[in-house]
Amino acid sequence: MSTDTTGAPRRAHTLVVKITCGEEALERLNQGLTVASTALAAGVEVSVWLTGDATWMAVAGRAEQLTLPHGAPLSELRDTLLDGASVTVCGQCAARRELGPDDLLEGAAIRGAAAFVEEILAPGVQAIVY
Repeated sequence: MSTDTTGAPRRAHTLVVKITCGEEALERLNQGLTVASTALAAGVEVSVWLTGDATWMAVAGRAEQLTLPHGAPLSELRDTLLDGASVTVCGQCAARRELGPDDLLEGAAIRGAAAFVEEILAPGVQAIVY
């Protein structure tokens, strides 16, 4: 982490959270959504990228089908992020699942790898992957 002129740690202005798993790794999926929601609640600008089977979180009714003991409901985390963060579905992942823009919940968009690379390389961005 870089420091400011006083030597204090400089914080990222944007957090990009890429989630690469779905129902097969429910704890990791929940953790990614929880971290992104927590950062958003703390006032951080958040961008969430849903790839692989995490793509299904942007489809109505899918998050509601999954539960994790002692975890926040996935649908509530998802809705929080759709309301206040940028939520993107991987273009190739959507195509493999035969999903188009009309299949996604309001607030989710489909974009490709070039947009992801541009986003994570911007100044002031911290990216993490689940």
